[in-house]
Amino acid sequence: MKSETLTLVLVNFAAIMERADESMLPGVYKEVGAALHTDPTGLGSLTLFRSIVQSFCYPLAAYLSAHHNRAHVIALGAFLWAAATFLVAFSSTFFQVAVSRGLNGIGLAIVIPAIQSLVADSTDETNRGMAFGWLQLTGYLGSVLGGFCSVLIASTSFMGIPGWRLAFHLVGLISVIVGVLVHVYANDPRCLAKDGTKIDHKPRRPFWADIKDLITDAKMVIKIPTFQIIVAQGVFGSFSGSAFAFAAMWLELIGFSHKLTAFLMTLFVIAFCLGGLFGGKMGDILAQRLPDSGRVILSQISAASVIPTAAVLLLVLPDDPSTAFLHGLALFIMGLCMSWNAPATNNPIFAEIVPERCRTSIYALDQSFESIPSSFAPAVVGILAQHVYGYKPIPQDASNSVEIETDRENAASLAKAIYAAMSIPMAICCIIYSFLYCSYPNDRVKATTDALKESEMQKLVADSIEKCCHVHVLEVEMNAKEEKGDRIDREHEGEQKSLLSH
Repeated sequence: MKSETLTLVLVNFAAIMERADESMLPGVYKEVGAALHTDPTGLGSLTLFRSIVQSFCYPLAAYLSAHHNRAHVIALGAFLWAAATFLVAFSSTFFQVAVSRGLNGIGLAIVIPAIQSLVADSTDETNRGMAFGWLQLTGYLGSVLGGFCSVLIASTSFMGIPGWRLAFHLVGLISVIVGVLVHVYANDPRCLAKDGTKIDHKPRRPFWADIKDLITDAKMVIKIPTFQIIVAQGVFGSFSGSAFAFAAMWLELIGFSHKLTAFLMTLFVIAFCLGGLFGGKMGDILAQRLPDSGRVILSQISAASVIPTAAVLLLVLPDDPSTAFLHGLALFIMGLCMSWNAPATNNPIFAEIVPERCRTSIYALDQSFESIPSSFAPAVVGILAQHVYGYKPIPQDASNSVEIETDRENAASLAKAIYAAMSIPMAICCIIYSFLYCSYPNDRVKATTDALKESEMQKLVADSIEKCCHVHVLEVEMNAKEEKGDRIDREHEGEQKSLLSH
């Protein structure tokens, strides 16, 4: 297998495990809540805390990915999140789980920009959407792995160890293995010579010089109008997606078994993966036919589709476990339609509006700005469910019938909270996308012009250096000739003096 292919395969494995680790906790909210004696608000705050830490660590991720071997950066992130995942499995209190999830956020933050910038550097405008679609597909296979395994194993135990703890141990172990493989076998194209050999030593710059360059690039990126608009819509779009983290808990409250809940959530993730691949391909096609608006139109359709499909799923379908087919169909349609934005529009546009050296920075800044507000979504869902829509804990020593009835009532409350936290942000997201019709064409042209100017300047500098070298060579040759002539003259003069002496 070629080095480039092996690297892409390993990077996609890392993306799989990153998403698997990220989706573990939401899949076992119910079991973790029972073990830690906490309510939906507390469970949501765990995801909130991890997301906040993750957001603040994205500048570190940008620095590491910009100035170090990105394959090694990905491996480091895998080791960090694996260690934090093991700590969650061993934790016995809410505080311990919260600290472990915070450490987990550091590892996840380091990996994401490195993977995205590698994909962006390996593609162009004609296939970039498809490449990000494949990345989303492989990443969400990790969500299938994490969500399915956690939900499925949650109801079991091994040697007295609860199933949800076993799931965290399993994902942590696989993450370590993937990290080792990436570190040993993956290569960063920036760290390879033209002949494909590794560059072992690079001239090191002062740390503060690298930081200064990073800050300069970040300031430049933040001032780009298209970046500001995409981040603004992304805040609301990510908030909506994060609110859906309670879907597994909602299905279990309705009365679906662990196995059926795992199947339904897996069906949703598979649809999300296929939708991302479809959206990325359609984005590339529309970008060629409508360069200034094709990608934007596609994302507005995707964002708007969430509102009616989520209403059918959460508010129209009955809270009855006998309607598994209808719930599965609604989940599949919603997953298929709501997954186009990142591969079709956001990620490809980011690569087009900045110089190549700034791609790591723009992806890291986007993740940082979007993650902080969206991390409040699970907590908001918990607050709405408890304090607005009447979610209430099951009474102690309640009979089986009372427990089932309470769960059904809580399922309705949780469904209303999830829909409120999804539909309103998605409507705002769809409106904000409209501003790209004005900013995106100008920013893309400006980036292309700046890249041409920079290329011309580099060519002029290279030509000047070449001319200077040529002049220097001529001077050396002339000096050599003069020295040779002087030596011949001195020898001739010596011969004349010798003849006169005789």
